[in-house]
Amino acid sequence: MTKKWLVLGALTLAAGGGYWAYDANKYRIPGIVQDWRDPVQPNRAIAWQQGPAAAPEGERPPNIILIVADDLGYNDISLNGGGVAGIVQTPNIDALAREGVHFTTAYAANATCSPSRAAMMTGRYPTRFGFEFTAVPIEFAENLAHGEGVGPHRAIFHDELVTPDIPPYPQMGVPVSEVTIAEAVKAAGYHTLHIGKWHLGEAPELQPQRQGFDESLAVLAGAAMFLPEDDRDAVNARLPWDPIDRFLWANLRHAVTFNGSRRFAAKGHMTDYFADEAIRAIEANRNRPFFLYLAFTAPHTPLQATRADYDKLAAIKDHKTRVYGAMIAQMDRRIGDVMAKLKDAGIDDNTLVIFTSDNGGAWYNGMPGLNAPFRGWKATFFEGGIRAPLFMRWPARIAPGTVRADMTGHLDIFATIAGAAGAASPEGRTIDSEDILAGPARRPAMFWRSGDYRAVRAGDWKLQVTRRPERARLYNLAADPTERTDLSAREPARVAALRAMIEAQNKGMARPIWPGLVEGPVRVDVPLNAPWRDGQDYIYWTN
Repeated sequence: MTKKWLVLGALTLAAGGGYWAYDANKYRIPGIVQDWRDPVQPNRAIAWQQGPAAAPEGERPPNIILIVADDLGYNDISLNGGGVAGIVQTPNIDALAREGVHFTTAYAANATCSPSRAAMMTGRYPTRFGFEFTAVPIEFAENLAHGEGVGPHRAIFHDELVTPDIPPYPQMGVPVSEVTIAEAVKAAGYHTLHIGKWHLGEAPELQPQRQGFDESLAVLAGAAMFLPEDDRDAVNARLPWDPIDRFLWANLRHAVTFNGSRRFAAKGHMTDYFADEAIRAIEANRNRPFFLYLAFTAPHTPLQATRADYDKLAAIKDHKTRVYGAMIAQMDRRIGDVMAKLKDAGIDDNTLVIFTSDNGGAWYNGMPGLNAPFRGWKATFFEGGIRAPLFMRWPARIAPGTVRADMTGHLDIFATIAGAAGAASPEGRTIDSEDILAGPARRPAMFWRSGDYRAVRAGDWKLQVTRRPERARLYNLAADPTERTDLSAREPARVAALRAMIEAQNKGMARPIWPGLVEGPVRVDVPLNAPWRDGQDYIYWTN
């Protein structure tokens, strides 16, 4: 009897230990499965399709380059306030604004990355076609819910929404029924190129080369390693307080695909690699109209800088801030190299370059002031989460030093590119985009939605409505651009009118293609690693 119970006890302990090991490491499963299905191959050279050997006589449509940074804070651009730690300058990004038009009231279409990119690619509110939440694996959402939360506030994972009809993660993307800007300009005779982040669907039919791009060198997921963790040139900064960071280091690889190929290793730091390949793609297409979507993954986590860029910032004492600043300095320098290539190729004057970021700086990075002077972060509808840089440079058409304050943003990138290219607007659907190079934006309001968190800006007034906490926040942005004074108690009629606008807008939106499985607390005024203090303002973000 004793032996029997010893054996049963040992089996129980083994089973319990196995379950504990699985439960503690299940967030690593996506990376393990992908490594088994698609192991990373060695780097290989990219053979960009070659355009004509000589440029045709006469005028030709402009080349168009859309450059998108990832999670760039408003204050990370030195033009906006001083740069990271008041030290890191971004002269090449600043030059895009100074040598063209600076839209000072430009907004991201969402406060997180993939819905914003969906809006850029389609010219439509992403909620019109069900792209309400950032595409993430279920395991990722569960990992977020296992974080420590902030103070008394914990993340909520909605097990009840995990149903068999949730599309697999690779199917979470822009539906093939949507018309992308790449499809629109390709029909107008452009050669279309994509380099960098995609995050709009990983299934074959949703990948860039099936959504209008002739050629695509892609990170299909939301992020990638910039270098292998143990690369001798890598300076890494882990964020131990952040469950997102833990998931990324466990699952990401230093890998890309080309036109849907098997994954292969990038050459060097990802930011350098994308810039180098963009320069080569420009050279291959210098004699024909091209559209290049250059989507850097910097400065999104994981935080990894090159040793050379890190060493230049010895004046920044905090390690993570120094790595982050080095990543931004590197991206700025490489944008300068891309611009220099346009001049070297003799096509600078007739190239429209657009620069933006998908949303504001992230609260989980643990660095205060990334979005100063605005309140809020990525994953909030405060200005710090959705106020985006938007610069356009086109020497042949845009006067340098132009500044415009009309309300615009990601939604208008589609129509503006289409207008410059002479491309037709898609038929049979509502297009929310306006060609802002043809004149000021005319919309009366802009809207944002992520689950029960909604916002509207109409004129100078902005209303945010949250369910957790149950609250309406009303701000007059003309008098209070940093959203310090909530006027909702003093202006109940205005709150009611703006709520009615939100409800009317929602009637035209689609049901989400996949649900928001997790709600997590985000404090408005401090980063994730700041200690909890009673009275700190917060919202719950649904994804």
